[in-house]
Amino acid sequence: MIESKISRIAPKSLELVYSGEDYFSRLETIIHNSQIELHIQMYLFENDATGKRIIAAIKEAASRQVKIFILLDGLGSLSFPSDIIDELRQDGINIRFFAPLFSAYTFYLGRRLHQKVIVADAKIALIGGINIADKYCGTPTEVPWLDYAVQLNSTIAQPLQELCRNIYFKKKRVSSRKIKSIFHVQEDALVRIIQNDWLKRKNEICDGYIKSICHAKKEIIIVGSYFLPGIRIIKALNKASKNNVKIKLILSGISDLPITRRATCFLYNKLLHYNIELYEWNQSVLHGKSAVIDGYWTTIGSFNLNNLSSYGSVEMNVEINSTVFSKMYQSHLNQIIAKCEPITLESLEIKTHFFSKFINLFSYFVTRLIEILITYTPYKRFYT
Repeated sequence: MIESKISRIAPKSLELVYSGEDYFSRLETIIHNSQIELHIQMYLFENDATGKRIIAAIKEAASRQVKIFILLDGLGSLSFPSDIIDELRQDGINIRFFAPLFSAYTFYLGRRLHQKVIVADAKIALIGGINIADKYCGTPTEVPWLDYAVQLNSTIAQPLQELCRNIYFKKKRVSSRKIKSIFHVQEDALVRIIQNDWLKRKNEICDGYIKSICHAKKEIIIVGSYFLPGIRIIKALNKASKNNVKIKLILSGISDLPITRRATCFLYNKLLHYNIELYEWNQSVLHGKSAVIDGYWTTIGSFNLNNLSSYGSVEMNVEINSTVFSKMYQSHLNQIIAKCEPITLESLEIKTHFFSKFINLFSYFVTRLIEILITYTPYKRFYT
């Protein structure tokens, strides 16, 4: 378990990371600077230009005798070439798939390794929602998908590395231990690594959202790709609205999953009647999963506000209690909102006709049905 892993982080030891070159140059640097042990756990790893760039860095690290462990999701990285896997293994790199889609045991579908985590030498970690692929890095003709991560340069990376090792080697028991305060500085931050893995009774991210939303006093800003929350989060948002908390949702105007976006649109009318402000990001695909509440509490990671993340996937977020960090991130999100298209009851009425309402309704129920089938259909989920 890692639910109580807490550390006080000094400035520059906690950094917001943006999708695009910012993330991938940091990742490349972390790999190049690794000396002893490197863990990469990723949902999607594509063999495109960005993937090849990271693979080259990994091979170079292996040539320096760095112990490398790569864990990829069996569905998300299904297309990762077998010849590249063979090359990596020949270079002494440990690589395997989490819950292969087809195996000798069963047919896996619902429980996925959705977290995106890199840990090097128990000293530095990169955690967020960004996968390794061109669409997250961007190209000369395409803007990168909008997403975020957090870089931690701290001893909090030590138990995180232990967790990654245990996941890679399928150890069922992970010791629970607290990390005491490391730095006491003028602008300190309380940082927690939190997980969601419903099968193993870990609901820390979902519970953290609900608790923070219910206790909000002034303002909530949520970045919600694939936004289709369960009843508990909907009720929490409604409660916060009734308490006169200003709520802003940054949602997908462009999505790689059109049916999910349509399902989200079905909720617009209800959300607007809760006095929640809606903004659609149309400059690229929105893939971010984060929130800032009251300019103090921030969460960033792989957790989507939907039932798949709540009850199906293995997720990881960084939770940060810091006025300095949260206000900085809040300022950035307000700049994003300024570039979004606001959705109001009036604009919704103009752009939504009978047929589109039917498509939204149909998409909502189909998506919910798919979530139920994937998440709850019985199969041997304990094999990973």
